[in-house]
Amino acid sequence: MPHDSDLEAALEAAHRAGGLILAAYESFVAIPDARADITTEVDRQSQETILQYLSQRFPTDALCAEEATPTLAAAVHSGSRMWVVDPIDGTRGFAQKNGEYSVMIALLIEGRPAVGVVLEPASHRLTYAVRGSGCWRRDGDAGPTACRVTTTRELNEATLTQSRSRKAGERSPLVQALQPKLIRETYSAGIKLALVARGDADYYVNSYEAFHDWDICAGQILVEEAGGVVTGLGGEPIVYGTPGAWQRRGLLGSNGLLHSAAVERCRLR
Repeated sequence: MPHDSDLEAALEAAHRAGGLILAAYESFVAIPDARADITTEVDRQSQETILQYLSQRFPTDALCAEEATPTLAAAVHSGSRMWVVDPIDGTRGFAQKNGEYSVMIALLIEGRPAVGVVLEPASHRLTYAVRGSGCWRRDGDAGPTACRVTTTRELNEATLTQSRSRKAGERSPLVQALQPKLIRETYSAGIKLALVARGDADYYVNSYEAFHDWDICAGQILVEEAGGVVTGLGGEPIVYGTPGAWQRRGLLGSNGLLHSAAVERCRLR
């Protein structure tokens, strides 16, 4: 399989970070009103664990990650091979101790995701993909199982996954335009994209005006290798490596069958 060593390294790095995170999680005192932009020392420790391992395995590869840590500061930040890392995606879920957080590791080759790993330490769920080799899941001690997106074609029959609403039960104008049958909410974008890849949700919509490459890179390849489509809200391709690693066009990840209809509804909201 292509990228065998890359996938092996990503899985090992995620495993090491997951162990560190779970050990800290046990004694962490929950913060019920944690802010959306909260960061913790565990985020930084997880990132150092991941980046140090990847740097040892691939010393010439570029690194892109969320936290300001020594290994990131010493690394090159551009190149044909770049690792994109979110050490704890959904830190608010970690801080609230509701389990809604993930470790996201991706490899970009010439700006295109080639490997993606999303680990959910609290629920022992792992979803991973390699370009051209499909998307796979492991839950607990079970062996790998192939992932496929759903076959839902109608938006009014679809399950949408989104970030938790500020007010329970309140639907944003965008969600009102999309009119999903069901909504699943979680803090982590990695988990949301994994839900689409696993066929547990039909699509994920993100209307944030600003987020970063590490929020979506690993999840994008999961959805695409499971048979889905990932674009900006207007249907435009995702572009990585802009200054500051910014993403400013929102995100729509779907099973592909309802993608065009969802893009049209997003435009009309």
